[in-house]
Amino acid sequence: MALYHSPLYNDALAQLEMASTTMKADPNIIERLKYPKRAIQVSIPVRLDDGTVKTFEGYRVQHNMTLGPGKGGIRFHPHVDLSETTALAMLMTFKCALVGLPLGGAKGGVKVDPNELSRQELQALTRRYAMEIGPFVGPDKDIPAPDIGTDRQTMAWFMDTYSQIHGYASHGVVTGKPISVGGSLGREEATGRGVAYCIQFAYEKMNKRLDKSTTVAIHGFGKVGIPAAEDLVAQGATIVAVSDYSGGLYCEAGLDIKKIATFVRERHLMKDYQQEGVEHISNEELLELDVDVLVPAAIDSVVTKENCEKVRAKMIAEGANGPLTKEAVAYLTDKNVFIIPDILCNAGGVVVSYFEWVQGLAHFFWDHDQINKTLHSILKKSFDEVVYKADAFKTDMKSAALIAALSKLEAAMKLRGLFPG
Repeated sequence: MALYHSPLYNDALAQLEMASTTMKADPNIIERLKYPKRAIQVSIPVRLDDGTVKTFEGYRVQHNMTLGPGKGGIRFHPHVDLSETTALAMLMTFKCALVGLPLGGAKGGVKVDPNELSRQELQALTRRYAMEIGPFVGPDKDIPAPDIGTDRQTMAWFMDTYSQIHGYASHGVVTGKPISVGGSLGREEATGRGVAYCIQFAYEKMNKRLDKSTTVAIHGFGKVGIPAAEDLVAQGATIVAVSDYSGGLYCEAGLDIKKIATFVRERHLMKDYQQEGVEHISNEELLELDVDVLVPAAIDSVVTKENCEKVRAKMIAEGANGPLTKEAVAYLTDKNVFIIPDILCNAGGVVVSYFEWVQGLAHFFWDHDQINKTLHSILKKSFDEVVYKADAFKTDMKSAALIAALSKLEAAMKLRGLFPG
């Protein structure tokens, strides 16, 4: 399948091959996992506010549904394409398997810059996209969620469109919805909270604890980075640097995360933030800071073979999907950098999405305490399993996470068999 040629997809394939070789997985199972079950491409014509019609490209890829319905976000971004969407769907398959969810891997997206559209144009785009992929999604088929460029409002529009078509309110068709239309407490901050939990687990593994001397840099201070920073500060860590696409902020003594988060949530850019003692730095400079923990929480492939030698962090927590390329992982692992892999580190979002899906189907909702305790328990169990696999197979955490996921997928796929045989 020559179509899939993006670095993220090639990296996902390379990691799959490496993990399968290490664990001596069934080659027939691995052959099936190399390709998506279904890849859907749709056109989305939208009448813009000026009266003209513009057509956008949309995708939904369902990678593997052996364990259950597809699960994965919808991304609105100018760089969305079929290759990237397929890679992200594959990572969702492994992520859901790793943390023990009865869900498969899927991903969707529209090639668009949402910042260039009005609210009405975004609503029209979302509703038409929902209609186009509607036959392939549903509470028992495939359950989308927010991702880069989308949010709870996007999910509310998607849910309403699906519900209007089917004639009844379907709370289970998407997750990441507003609370008032069937969303879950804790969902919005779940991915970032999960990142903070995993950093805490890693420190416990090394018989250390997070305190004021623990320095953290966060690349991508948004939906993942902000709650991760807030949780890490609550645990005692010092956030010395944060960034968005416009640039970064640095303060050796520690940044005022509450103040910066408020600034960002009001839709301001980092480049416009001013505070005495706070220095403006580039995203490249942030990645190269001498810190205890680096959290790449923005997009994929930010640490590559070109810049990995400049990374000085002692631990990297992959808040984004695929922020380290395979070459970067190999180099940094050799340098004894502790890497918390993406399919574990950022799994908090899909775990609480699963909680939301279950609550919607049962029409019974949990409180914040139950959600956070259950999230902590699931991620701790998964973290311990990855550490065990790393020790058992004498491999790095990245490969160990895939081995743990593949072990579950391989068992399930063998039991279900191959149709028609």
